[in-house]
Amino acid sequence: MSTSAPSHNQLDTKAEAWSALFSEPMSDLVKRYTSSVFFDKRMWQADIQGSLAHAEMLSAQKIIGTDDFASIQKGMAQITSEIEAGSFEWKLDLEDVHLNIEARLTALVGDAGKRLHTGRSRNDQVATDVRLWLRGEIDLIEGLLKELQLSLVEVAAKNVDVILPGFTHLQVAQPVSFGHHMLAYVEMFKRDAERMLDVRKRVNVLPLGSAALAGTTYPLDRERVAKTLGMVNDQGEACVSQNSLDGVSDRDFAIEFTAAASLCMVHVSRLSEELIIWMSQNFGFIKIADRFTTGSSIMPQKKNPDVPELARGKTGRVVGHLMGLITLMKGQPLAYNKDNQEDKEPLFDTVDTLKDTLRIFAEMIGGQLNPATGTKEGGITVNAENMRAAALKGYATATDLADYLVKKGLPFRDAHETVAHAVKLATMKGVDLTELPLAELQAFNPNIEADVFEALSLEGSLNARNTLGGTAPAQVRIQLAKHQARLA
Repeated sequence: MSTSAPSHNQLDTKAEAWSALFSEPMSDLVKRYTSSVFFDKRMWQADIQGSLAHAEMLSAQKIIGTDDFASIQKGMAQITSEIEAGSFEWKLDLEDVHLNIEARLTALVGDAGKRLHTGRSRNDQVATDVRLWLRGEIDLIEGLLKELQLSLVEVAAKNVDVILPGFTHLQVAQPVSFGHHMLAYVEMFKRDAERMLDVRKRVNVLPLGSAALAGTTYPLDRERVAKTLGMVNDQGEACVSQNSLDGVSDRDFAIEFTAAASLCMVHVSRLSEELIIWMSQNFGFIKIADRFTTGSSIMPQKKNPDVPELARGKTGRVVGHLMGLITLMKGQPLAYNKDNQEDKEPLFDTVDTLKDTLRIFAEMIGGQLNPATGTKEGGITVNAENMRAAALKGYATATDLADYLVKKGLPFRDAHETVAHAVKLATMKGVDLTELPLAELQAFNPNIEADVFEALSLEGSLNARNTLGGTAPAQVRIQLAKHQARLA
């Protein structure tokens, strides 16, 4: 019997891939239906990384020989080179990334490649690969969230003293600093980053060694593999799944990530809605750089905010993936089921959508660095005059008049009613509260004095809210300094 290394085609049929049990080859239709290789091949680095850590442990535990481990390392190095060069042949017959790599390894190094699968199953192998891949993507997303926060902080720092109307129910409510408004989104994305880092802890747990579902008879050192792969906690202790059934079938880490991604996209969508409104001619608060807008095929005057609109739409796509993953898992008995192949495409698309969105929003808001000048160009241009003019509409400082009367000794509910009458008069006359003569204001309450007009000014309204978290420019600058230090 020949002992030469098997050819690349030796594992090309589904029957030969795992057992001689089957008496007929799988139909081409079923091959196409069950194959995942053309979307899960993106996990090839994680698959090789996990396999090398597993092989190193098998060698250390004397389950395979050191020469086998050396051959596996050499074979994986060649496979890496082939994939990076684009010369690796991904085969539909081999179903997924795992069997494709294993088949090529066996073709390259012979029996050593066959010994690699000792003590593991594709069930725990794929669970490990997804976790390794997602961990790396979370790290990238955390960096993109930081970039977006920095862009928002930069815009906020330039516009601390710019006043725009704050809205409730999309009705003019109270004046706020535009910088304060931008920092509200910084807080949202800060929480998103914290959620991602928290999810990462539960992603970074090793299921390898759970085998098919019940563990293995081989003396594996799972903690060694976990440490090799960096699956450790803050104290450097190995993070290893504690139940083999759960280890191979758990996908709640993917659901949790998609939930965190959905929340992040919801925050993007809220910001998108405001950018769309602010850019419209009826508001005219901002301009978005031309490279982030499109024109109309029929109306030459149009500049459409396509990027924010598309991000708003893509939010529904990501939330849909969350619902899909939850539904995927809800009816599965323990342990692994083929249903779980359907977790990858929604997870991959969620990651891609979130990364692309964060990347483009960071540039759209903060601008693009010009290497020649060292400054950022483009991004959002703020129209402070239009914002101020809008803030002067809708009696945005009415609450300030009520607060003024409270400080004069009037109970707040009575002050509220008094101001309502004053606003009614101003509305009838078509003027702002600040344009009512002092005598007319005093008719509502004799304690009103000339200093009321300072309280009713936009600047007076902002400066009066000088409490932690308030919109007073002094408070906004304190918050800016905190964010700048945190993101440095």
